[in-house]
Amino acid sequence: MAIVKKVTTEDFGYQVLNAAEPVVVDLYADWCGPCRALAPLLDRFAQHYSGKVMFVKVNVDDEPQVASYYDVASIPTLLVFDRGQIVHRSSGMPDPQGFVALLDRIAGRSVGR
Repeated sequence: MAIVKKVTTEDFGYQVLNAAEPVVVDLYADWCGPCRALAPLLDRFAQHYSGKVMFVKVNVDDEPQVASYYDVASIPTLLVFDRGQIVHRSSGMPDPQGFVALLDRIAGRSVGR
């Protein structure tokens, strides 16, 4: 069972922008080595923050409209949405400690929504 759900252009608004909890969006491509290296880390984060933060992925080759709309110039790019707004954006491999601190902050804000 996939922990990080794949979303398309068609369901991006519903799955991400209208989500009840914060959402981490991984913009990636299958051929991208750093993207493949990031995937297990995101899976672990998705397990740890289950029910507090949702993790999704968007393949930029299959869904170029999403990448274009959010001006994604390099991958992997992580976009973190809270209540439909981008609250964090990073490209490349994130610093795990800094990213955990961000996730802890947004997961805490999602409690009691």
